[in-house]
Amino acid sequence: MTATQDPHAGEGMVGPHGAADDHGGDHGHDDHAHGEGEALGPVDLAAWGAGALGIAAGLVVALVMAASTGWLG
Repeated sequence: MTATQDPHAGEGMVGPHGAADDHGGDHGHDDHAHGEGEALGPVDLAAWGAGALGIAAGLVVALVMAASTGWLG
């Protein structure tokens, strides 16, 4: 496919705040992700809980290792 056939061919060269050839609105999307799309889905409490538990377990391991090497006095 050539650049003349691809309507989004030049978008990779557009800077973070646009340029003279910034044409995001021309194709029905926003180049800068400020669109009025769907809201985020529900919060997955099980996944967040597992992540928090993993971080807590890692901190416990770090604390035990620090205590065993004498870093805590």
